[in-house]
Amino acid sequence: MLAFRHPPFAPKRGHGGSPVEREATNAQGARRAAEGLLVSSASLWVLATVLVLAALYVDVVPGLVRQWAAEEDYTHGFLIVPLALYFVWELREALKALEPRPAVLGAVLLSLGLLMLLVGRVGAELFLQRSSLIVVIAGLTWLILGTSFLRELTFPIAFLVFMIPLPAIVMNAIAFPLQLFAAQTASFCMETAGIPVLREGNTIVLANTTLEVAEACSGIRSLQALLALGAVYGYFTQNLAWKRWALVVLSIPIAIAANAFRVAGTGFLAHYIGPEAAHGFYHSFAGWIVFAVAFVLLLAVGTLLSRVRASQPAVEKPA
Repeated sequence: MLAFRHPPFAPKRGHGGSPVEREATNAQGARRAAEGLLVSSASLWVLATVLVLAALYVDVVPGLVRQWAAEEDYTHGFLIVPLALYFVWELREALKALEPRPAVLGAVLLSLGLLMLLVGRVGAELFLQRSSLIVVIAGLTWLILGTSFLRELTFPIAFLVFMIPLPAIVMNAIAFPLQLFAAQTASFCMETAGIPVLREGNTIVLANTTLEVAEACSGIRSLQALLALGAVYGYFTQNLAWKRWALVVLSIPIAIAANAFRVAGTGFLAHYIGPEAAHGFYHSFAGWIVFAVAFVLLLAVGTLLSRVRASQPAVEKPA
């Protein structure tokens, strides 16, 4: 007779494997679920932001872009949005580590932004309409993604402020004192050098010509550009918030002083070369040179701030 041999008995494994394997599988699944939730929340945030902004600002943004293209004082606006998006991309790893937690308080901030937009439309106030865009973006971020995301994205969102042109009333309030300061500084420099000069307000009278420090020469353009550069430079080079803010604040006197000395340099050229040196190529070229010098000074200030170390508490040595 034939004898059938049965294979040795092998115990069946459970579907989950050993407890360690089951734990690892569960952890991996939870991790994938969290990543999926983050991707879906981020996608929801992007989609909601795009749809809301497209619906609300369909006539606001094109006018803003046209002003960037038409006015030399605001041509830097074309760089602000790409830079802000780059800052967000730089934070991608930090954002991946956060857990989306929608915050109801974001609805309050969003409502404030929408109220600003409404009031700006009713009062035909462009600055209020345009600045409401930043508040709405912050409100949507807070509402959909939560406080931790808003905290991480504070700088990229706040950086968008530099793309908004200032209202005329603010420009006039800032520009005229800057004009007077530039004229006073230029007159002082020329008088110190022995050049006869008479100043009347923002007008400088020389022996062979008269220079008027117009609004375009007030330095407001270089001030805005240097402020934006200071914010970018501080973001990339300084690791402490107070150093970044210090760099932005110090860019203000640097820009004002640089413009005042540019006006003084124009006066020197007009006196020694001729009135034609105060206009055309010489005037534009001097503006670029002085802005470059101001930027070098900003780099020097940033280097000094980088060398300032944060004070650390003394560690007691064991006896």
